[in-house]
Amino acid sequence: MKKVNKLIAAAFTAAALFIGTNVNAQTTPKSNWRLGIGVEGLAPVGDLHTGSNFGLGGTARLQYGLGSNVALSLTSGYYNFFAKEVNGIKGDDLGIVPVKAGIKAFVANNIYLGAEIGAGFETRENGNTKLIASPGIGWANSSWDVGARYENFSGQSNNYGTVGLRIAYGFPL
Repeated sequence: MKKVNKLIAAAFTAAALFIGTNVNAQTTPKSNWRLGIGVEGLAPVGDLHTGSNFGLGGTARLQYGLGSNVALSLTSGYYNFFAKEVNGIKGDDLGIVPVKAGIKAFVANNIYLGAEIGAGFETRENGNTKLIASPGIGWANSSWDVGARYENFSGQSNNYGTVGLRIAYGFPL
């Protein structure tokens, strides 16, 4: 799993270096607040995949433009990972409330690279709080934002992850 994380990080770094040298997008107006409401499809990987095949979530993302190509974000919502049957026994669903701060850098017209970090609060009884680290890539215009990411949840000697696809509708505030 650590090799996969390093490979993903290296790929995003390489993409940022090659694409980011010729930035010309004017997608994020400076000092502009936006709110996006999104639906998340989640594919569990690692330890999480042993108990779930699919997750679904809903998120709200507040975004503030620092310049024409860079924005800060604050994202929260709810993820539900649906339990699967293992050896004839169906486990409990896993609910997580993510709270993440991040940055989006537009590297080409409407194309961005993003990174978020924060905490994930498990909603089950005696649930843990996990550190979330999440690189991503996406496409956004004045109304829609479609992004893909890998999200790692770590802590308490039980680490897991998910590959996510977010489709969101956004509007200025």
